[in-house]
Amino acid sequence: MLAFLRGAVAALIGVAVGLVLTFSMLERGFGFGAVRAGPWTAWPRVGASDIDPYARAVLSRTGEIPLAAAQGIAFYARNDESGAALSGSCDYVISGAIPASRFWTLTLTDSNGRLIANSSHRYAFTSAEVLRRADNSFAIAVAPAARPGNWLPSEAGARFVLVLKLYDAVASASPSGLAGATTPRITRGRCG
Repeated sequence: MLAFLRGAVAALIGVAVGLVLTFSMLERGFGFGAVRAGPWTAWPRVGASDIDPYARAVLSRTGEIPLAAAQGIAFYARNDESGAALSGSCDYVISGAIPASRFWTLTLTDSNGRLIANSSHRYAFTSAEVLRRADNSFAIAVAPAARPGNWLPSEAGARFVLVLKLYDAVASASPSGLAGATTPRITRGRCG
């Protein structure tokens, strides 16, 4: 009887540890195969037919439909250039180069991938609508209070995620080319 109880306790501990590790893995992204470029992370195999089981579980939980490998790639940023978590209490500027693509979108979501409600009804910018400088560069402000020019409203005090989707991107054709991709900088300003 004592051996049975020890086995049952060991099995319960094993199941609990497995569940905790699986949950923590699912909270960090799409599983294996992450490629980092500055503060941005992409999972190039998420839209492929040989997707790993962790990524499949994340997609099942969130309901997200990933871009197919031939369509493009999505980069996610949860931290700024210094490594600090993105917070709605701070001002940020997203600027710099976007990897070569036919079209791109930059969206601000909560940590669960949902759009953040705001009174201006502004949730994203696209390559077709972003205001550009004379040299074709751009800067997008992310802040809880309105800013002139390109501005995405954040929710004061709440964490958020920036999602940069590249459609018909050169980088998506070769996952090995993603690691050195030039991605926009995320510079933190004043925090309130």
